[in-house]
Amino acid sequence: MAMDLNRVNRNEILHYLGMHGAAPDERTAALIEECLSELNAKVAPKHVFRTFPLHVSLPEEDEAPLLDLGCFTVRSRDLARNLKGCHEVLLFAATIGEGADFLIRRYEKTQMSRAVILQAAAAAMIEAYCNEINDAWKEEYAAKGCALHPRYSCGYGDFALEYQKEFMRVLEMEKRLGIRLTDGLLMVPTKSVTAVIGIAGEEM
Repeated sequence: MAMDLNRVNRNEILHYLGMHGAAPDERTAALIEECLSELNAKVAPKHVFRTFPLHVSLPEEDEAPLLDLGCFTVRSRDLARNLKGCHEVLLFAATIGEGADFLIRRYEKTQMSRAVILQAAAAAMIEAYCNEINDAWKEEYAAKGCALHPRYSCGYGDFALEYQKEFMRVLEMEKRLGIRLTDGLLMVPTKSVTAVIGIAGEEM
């Protein structure tokens, strides 16, 4: 399934390439568009999600708050701040599939400059896909009198990467999305995302 390339933020690609605030030359701009088109023929965007009630236990002394996400518990000050005022959470995983990794590996052997741009473009594509899903959810929940908090992923702040294992289990990510974890808790395909999204407002 191809993506709408108009949703992919070109400035984000430039940021990943280290071109902060700089306009690309004509050749680089054209190569970015070529890479996006080439990726778009290979990607297979998919996502899964589940919603759970959220309960937060106040910490004792110097402990971080304990968050019960309905399917596993987390001690995290940073995630607690992100979820302040929420009564429910949405657990989310998305990927653009193995095609992007395949292309990048192929060009790493033959044309490294293109591989670098493909890497940046693929990172912007998974972000655009997540934003597209997020935007649809915002509208859906707004109609119910609720608001969504920003996505918060394992590895941010003190929300340990170790919790990727819980996402894998709860969302059946290997079975449903073909995502697996390395020994270092990184996801394969590499252009994949997991996140907690807080739901605030009227309790349904």
